[in-house]
Amino acid sequence: MSEPKTDANNDTKAETKAETKTYAGGCHCGKVRFEATLALDKVMACNCSICSKTGGLLAFVPASQFKLLSGEDATTDYQFAKKHIHHTFCATCGIRSFAHGAAPDGSSMYAINARCLDGVDYDALPVTRYDGRSL
Repeated sequence: MSEPKTDANNDTKAETKAETKTYAGGCHCGKVRFEATLALDKVMACNCSICSKTGGLLAFVPASQFKLLSGEDATTDYQFAKKHIHHTFCATCGIRSFAHGAAPDGSSMYAINARCLDGVDYDALPVTRYDGRSL
């Protein structure tokens, strides 16, 4: 049995071993729809300027595990600072259901907003705090 994880706010959460499966998700109005294959064993809450304002809970997958089903023409791309991450959002409803960029090794990576996955109880997910503000 593993030790419980404790985040920066001293919230203790039991470590879980989530099953890898394909989730569907998308924006509020339904124009942007995608599938992502991942294990929701942890999500990240970042405190950088954009994440703290949008409140996403991020799960990361390589590009091979992400498929945009619809809405490519409905998304708008926002970049700031070093412009390494494409913060895409629906031009109709404004929801940021995913972002994409390069992983530290240079491979293509997607950051999925777990709050935009269908049928997921995101309040039950183990959250890791990330200090993006200090970057």
